[in-house]
Amino acid sequence: MVTIAARGVLYVHSSPRALCPHVEWAAGRAIGRAVNFSWAEQPVLRGSQRADFYWEGAPGTGAAIASALRGWEHLRYEVTEDAAGGVDGARWLHTPELGIFHAQTDAAGNVVIPEDRIRAAMDSAGGSVVDLHRELQLALGQAWDDELEPFRHAIGSNSVTWLHRSAV
Repeated sequence: MVTIAARGVLYVHSSPRALCPHVEWAAGRAIGRAVNFSWAEQPVLRGSQRADFYWEGAPGTGAAIASALRGWEHLRYEVTEDAAGGVDGARWLHTPELGIFHAQTDAAGNVVIPEDRIRAAMDSAGGSVVDLHRELQLALGQAWDDELEPFRHAIGSNSVTWLHRSAV
């Protein structure tokens, strides 16, 4: 019996239509089972599709998914793996222009910068506050967040939850 110990989300922010079946195949192979995504038009980039998929698997599945999709031209995606059972969470971001970014996350989903990375940023910056700011932005993946943010907003633009008042 296989115990599910990790879960997360794959957000495909933009994929050319022809690449969509290949993205499903690669993600399914990384997860260990066939998957089907619900694709929708990505309004930010004409001709592209978007999807999100909630996955469950062994710890490290998020890394396997991110690796399976890494480097594909014109593909923007984000993979999360939630922290659970004493295992840190993680987040991977990918854009065609920037490549892939990885960060540890805590139980609340916040990016965690390890002590040695902060020390390296301080050493690299010397006494310059501007350089330290730049190094910390790099450690947080700010450039990836900036590039993906318009695509993230588009995901929420089509999902509307209607609340109805019931008569008592």
